[in-house]
Amino acid sequence: MKSTVETLSPTRVRLAIEVPFVELEPSLKKAYREIGQQIQIPGFRKGKVPPAIIDQRVGRGTVLNEAVQEAIPQNILAAVREHDLKTLGRPEVDITEFNDGDSLNFTAEVDVRPEITVPDLTSIEVTVDELQIDDSEIDEQVNGLRERFATLKTVERAAAEGDYVQIDLRATVDGEEVPGGSASNISHEVGSKQLLPGLDEAVVGLSAGEDTTFTTQLVGGDFAGRDAEVLVTVRTVKEKELPELNDEFAQLASEFDTIEELRADLRERVSRGKRIEQIYAARDKALEQLVAAADVPAPEGVIRDEVESRKEAMADQLERIGASMEDYLAAEEKTEEQIDAELTDAATQGVKVQLLLDTLADAEDVQVSDDEFGHEIVHRAQRAGMAPQQYYDQLVRSGTAGAVYGDVRRGKALASVMERITIKDSAGNVVTMDALREASEQEHSHEH
Repeated sequence: MKSTVETLSPTRVRLAIEVPFVELEPSLKKAYREIGQQIQIPGFRKGKVPPAIIDQRVGRGTVLNEAVQEAIPQNILAAVREHDLKTLGRPEVDITEFNDGDSLNFTAEVDVRPEITVPDLTSIEVTVDELQIDDSEIDEQVNGLRERFATLKTVERAAAEGDYVQIDLRATVDGEEVPGGSASNISHEVGSKQLLPGLDEAVVGLSAGEDTTFTTQLVGGDFAGRDAEVLVTVRTVKEKELPELNDEFAQLASEFDTIEELRADLRERVSRGKRIEQIYAARDKALEQLVAAADVPAPEGVIRDEVESRKEAMADQLERIGASMEDYLAAEEKTEEQIDAELTDAATQGVKVQLLLDTLADAEDVQVSDDEFGHEIVHRAQRAGMAPQQYYDQLVRSGTAGAVYGDVRRGKALASVMERITIKDSAGNVVTMDALREASEQEHSHEH
């Protein structure tokens, strides 16, 4: 095989490859073997059909084509090694010339990792929001707890917004009962708009034992789109009672003895959450600065593939909830072009960040231990709800174990970036990674 390489851009090359016919022999033999296994010809045992008969039956062209399809990736790989290229994504192949008995000539355009000069990390400074906690944020947390420990008490009065009512419903269209349109003893929060349109307004002002009718439009069933008369009967009216905010409540709702200790713990949790937000904000800003400073070029082919896979993932998610891309565009009030542009921007930034971190990991010879790799596999398997070994086997089968390894390596490179940059808050205080790491670790220990 002979090959030459031509640089098309900092991120793309074109390989021109010539494979003499004699080098195609192994692929040609394999093609005859495989086709011979697939066809049945009277008088010949399976797999024992002579090449001449295969040529008659399926055509020499088909065999040549199969041989070429197998030979191309092998020869691209050999050329990539010969020219020491760091390729990204899938090559685009174009067969320029091939006749039976002659050499195979083809070109392969493929994205390559660009040469990137990583800027001095100590020169990078980012600003994040100052850590401020308002009393109202703690109140909100306390109120959430109170809601969780609320009790319902039956009251002898008319229903008002925020009450809970037990109701019976019966729907009719032109006096005829709607199939499945009756229900009894349903609990409903007045004003929550959880059931039928018009129900909340109808129930307000009704006491236990009283009923009324209201009109609502049906959405499903035989009478979809028709107006139905619904008779609603109130059985009981209950009012939500929130527990009093005192030490007794603290003991009921937490492991603390006093309301002060409970509030202090909630403040600590809110501040941990905000510290973790600071990490993420600092990370995103630092990477943005680094990518801009290093002037990382974007490999078009990789980005095209990435946009395509992100779009497919979106369509799959929509399909799972029974919606289509058209529904999504209508809901978001966007055109497909706008979504494509957004996905392209996000993919471009994502790919540039990966290239930068890979370059950094190479420059600093970042290694991933078996333990670190195993830890990531266990973590991802948990998220996918699978056994680690089963998850790992699946990665190996789909050929994506290397990608996970790359992610872990980039994660380590990113951690070393975060150690060396300067992070300040908007008040000018230096934020250290130690404080942030502590917050993150405490957060994890609380999760378990």
